[in-house]
Amino acid sequence: MGKKLDQITPALREFIEAQPIFFVGTARSEGRVNVSPKGMDSLRVLGPNKVIWLNLTGSGNETAAHLLENNRMTIMFCAFEGKPLILRLYGKAKIYHPRDREYQEFINHFPPLMGSRQIIEMDVDLVQTSCGMAVPFMDFKEERDQLKTHWEKQGQDRIDQYWEEKNTQSIDGFETEILG
Repeated sequence: MGKKLDQITPALREFIEAQPIFFVGTARSEGRVNVSPKGMDSLRVLGPNKVIWLNLTGSGNETAAHLLENNRMTIMFCAFEGKPLILRLYGKAKIYHPRDREYQEFINHFPPLMGSRQIIEMDVDLVQTSCGMAVPFMDFKEERDQLKTHWEKQGQDRIDQYWEEKNTQSIDGFETEILG
């Protein structure tokens, strides 16, 4: 059944790298808890206790607002095919914007994607597996390309405007610092 580990093993890294979707959970000390699905080849395991993921422009920016006040984060993966498994990574995260040196250092780990707004670096302090026997079987068909093509058509000026209109505050009114 479930196990607690102090690092990502090679087998778990292989599992992570094969997943087309993962879920990110964050929360401030007050306000709503946020859980977001992520895809589009946007996560990299850099070592047994470090992952980074590319946060793309979307309708909200909850993760950024939460991490500024409380850097706890959970990332969850589920096996929707093959052997059942739920994998959670727990740790502390930092957020980097395109203006930050760390963002510039990490961005080459990802394919170029218009609308990339932040890179989140997570230091993993606990890895937990659980059975996943109730997670349904689901077939992966393909990635959606709507977000990618939408921002390619819009261009950087429109992305900057969208960030100002939609991404400067969380749904609870907390600042995201996306504009610096």
